[in-house]
Amino acid sequence: MNIKKALITAAGRNQRTLPLQTLVDQDGVSRSALGVVIEEALSAGIEEIAVVIHPGDQAAYTEAAGIHGRKLCFIEQAEPRGYGHAVACGRTFTREEPFLLMVGDHVYVSATTVRCARQLVETAAHERCAVSAVQATHESKLPYFGAIGGRRVSGRDALYEIMEVLEKPTPTLAEQRLVIPGLRAAHYLCFFGMHVLTPSVMDLIERQVSEATGSVTLSSALSNLARKERYLAFETAGRRYDMGAKHGFLTAQLALSLAGNDREEVLSGLVELLAQRCR
Repeated sequence: MNIKKALITAAGRNQRTLPLQTLVDQDGVSRSALGVVIEEALSAGIEEIAVVIHPGDQAAYTEAAGIHGRKLCFIEQAEPRGYGHAVACGRTFTREEPFLLMVGDHVYVSATTVRCARQLVETAAHERCAVSAVQATHESKLPYFGAIGGRRVSGRDALYEIMEVLEKPTPTLAEQRLVIPGLRAAHYLCFFGMHVLTPSVMDLIERQVSEATGSVTLSSALSNLARKERYLAFETAGRRYDMGAKHGFLTAQLALSLAGNDREEVLSGLVELLAQRCR
């Protein structure tokens, strides 16, 4: 698989302003959250990037992308019909090629020198199939993520064959259908906000779009994909930070700062702040 295109979704009602916010990255440079996500994609060898936006947001996103703004392809999601529909809007860009899918309101921090997106793209290229990045997540967070059920690939600790995909399952349903041996109790493999997908996914989503009248989820298409072709989950060496969650932007900034060159300065400031609060 030759993965050279990335699709970033950023049209959601509660999502569209988050990529425009300013963060300080690991190098201590102030840039937009969108710029951080773009750099993540480029680190994986991506050459073309499209961003799915709300109508009228192109100027703001071009500015937020900085030096990358003129190179981006912008696709408007005319109707707010859900995440799956937003992905389907990118079909004219991805065409019949595999692509990296990312969300514009997540920040990714790798636990190694290799960035999360590169880990995923290299895994998908090696396995020659669709691969979704996942993260072990406590059941209390299940209402916020899609989750997978399956089994470990023999000899590969971080790789799983996906058997089932559920969108925001309840803990009871997850316990019945998504338990994977070896994970900590009350933890499940939830989506990381990053996938490498094959053209087959677009066919499955477009079928949903034509048949459904309401919101279209990506999870339904991915569940069908698992029945159609080889589809894997990769437990990335890193963490995702959802800026749209409560205190999410603060947590994302702290994660970037603690992973960067200013770590000691940030830690010192946090200790001082905690000491003042304890007086």
